[in-house]
Amino acid sequence: MTTANTPDTHALEKELLEFLEGRTGTAWDADTDLFDAGGLSSLFAMQVVVHLEKTYAISVRGADLRLDNFRTVRRMAELVARLQVPGGQRG
Repeated sequence: MTTANTPDTHALEKELLEFLEGRTGTAWDADTDLFDAGGLSSLFAMQVVVHLEKTYAISVRGADLRLDNFRTVRRMAELVARLQVPGGQRG
């Protein structure tokens, strides 16, 4: 259940899946390892970081830039949700 202070990760996942499908021409599952499946390269991952920052008004810095946060759409949505919550920023 979402509250006013808890972003809806399912909606985030849907938006991110649509973004990735538009960019890659492939439909992805939220739990697919995008690096292993060839959906993300290190260069495209940096473009995804920029997209997340601009679209969701977050700042991805420091420890949050680790590969595991971008391996799946579900993990990206969880990262965005955490960074959108007041006090969720870590750096």
